[in-house]
Amino acid sequence: MAEVIRMPLLSDTMKEGKIAAWLKKVGDVVKSDDVLAEVETDKATMEVMGYVDGTLLHIGVPAGSSAKIDEIICIVGKPGEDISSYLNAPAAATTAIETPSAAPILIPVATSSEVKLPKELTIIAMPLLSDTMKEGKIATWLKEVGDKVVDDDVIAEVETDKATMEVIGYATGTLLYKGCQAGEAVPVNGTMAVVGPAGFDLAPYLDTIKNAGKKTESSSANASAPIAAPTNNSPAPTQEAAPVVNTGRIIASPLAKKIASDKGIDLRTLAGSGDGGRIIAKDVENAKATPIGTTTAAATSIAPAFVASGKEGYTDTPLTQMRAIIAQRLCDSMFTAPHFYLKISVQLDNLLAIRAQINAAQPVKVSINDMIIKACAMSLAQHPDVNSSWMGDKIRANHHIHIGTAIALPDGLIVPVLKFANEKSLTQIASEANTLYDKAKNKKIQPAEFTGNTFTISNLGMMDIDEFTAIINPPDSAILAVGKGAQTPVVDANGNVVVKTVMKLTLSCDHRVIDGAVGANFLKTLKGYLENPIGMLV
Repeated sequence: MAEVIRMPLLSDTMKEGKIAAWLKKVGDVVKSDDVLAEVETDKATMEVMGYVDGTLLHIGVPAGSSAKIDEIICIVGKPGEDISSYLNAPAAATTAIETPSAAPILIPVATSSEVKLPKELTIIAMPLLSDTMKEGKIATWLKEVGDKVVDDDVIAEVETDKATMEVIGYATGTLLYKGCQAGEAVPVNGTMAVVGPAGFDLAPYLDTIKNAGKKTESSSANASAPIAAPTNNSPAPTQEAAPVVNTGRIIASPLAKKIASDKGIDLRTLAGSGDGGRIIAKDVENAKATPIGTTTAAATSIAPAFVASGKEGYTDTPLTQMRAIIAQRLCDSMFTAPHFYLKISVQLDNLLAIRAQINAAQPVKVSINDMIIKACAMSLAQHPDVNSSWMGDKIRANHHIHIGTAIALPDGLIVPVLKFANEKSLTQIASEANTLYDKAKNKKIQPAEFTGNTFTISNLGMMDIDEFTAIINPPDSAILAVGKGAQTPVVDANGNVVVKTVMKLTLSCDHRVIDGAVGANFLKTLKGYLENPIGMLV
């Protein structure tokens, strides 16, 4: 499925953006982290990354020309894919359709006209790593003031609201200045660090450096483009017979992580020989393989330790960026959107029987949740009001169905999004969902993969929860809470009491968009697909 890249809104005063240069041409193969183009706005020049893999099929705006906000600037897809439906869409409809891909990641480009600094200095700015990110918290500095750096050195690890990322400054010289200490946050486009010649006197420029990024909402002055790559810092279990286990943050180079993954080595068992104890490639190459995921009784617990009886105590844990954003967004949703709730019971016996037949016939295993995703997608196609979004001064009827599934991570929740779910088979849904979940758990999920949802599912059935209510995930107007399937006595059509597998569903609705009858009819259709799943297969 082709992905449309549109002109994003880069500042509150921006009405259009001018394509300064295309860095890719039609026919080029592009990766998710490739810079596609440079865009001039009223505030700065920005690099646009589409965060999609494929081939550049179409450039809608030539270099030197301008595009209005939300106008198609390019399309990425499979070679030879038919994109005529995108190109022939009426202008009005184009504006109303949410981009199938996430908002492009924007990285500030150095612009000497904004801040007057000697050309020898390079400011490393905090990059915008997700559409909800307002600041990044420095988890760890991997370089200190006075250290030599080269352009591919990782200078810091940054916590965002979605993941922990490694930031590469792409500057060569000496680290002359750090904008904050580890544990502190830097606003997007604010100064993280300055690199320049050893011994350079920064005193005359400190005010300018500290204020870089504060002059405009969307620009960072004289900023090089820091490239951020996800880093997996999730706690891993301790290993059998491992003499030492690191229970803190793992600091390792990307190459070391790749080698460790290939060799099946747990980085938590290694001591690093790099700067600040950082694990580098040779540390992994010289280590013995210790299969990741083998637990022992010595595994470190992350639960708070209780003190002896009769003594009081507590542990304060600073908020991660992810947890802070979750709190803000859910409070905004709960106290802004007027929620109401609809509940229904569904018999799963037919679905379980068909699922067993599907899984016996092919290698990709389909879960109950995959079948719920498919049933929701087909039901949304019949009830488009439930697939709509509240936009403040208008209601947006989405013409595509992107279903998010909430999953729990140690730092909070994230919602990987399955795009165009109504157009996919059950096995396609199962395969893509597993890939997204693995990426999310390993903190390698890309922004395009956790944004753009039009409907969300939260499933706690596997945790033995009978039923619950969920808070709507903006900009959706509804979220489906799924409980467990349980053996339950029911009365059949003949008046006999029989035992059936029954699952309880709760639909949370935004009453500004969805009326009670609309939500009820959606649940009725969904119940029909789940109780008679053959309808999803024909």
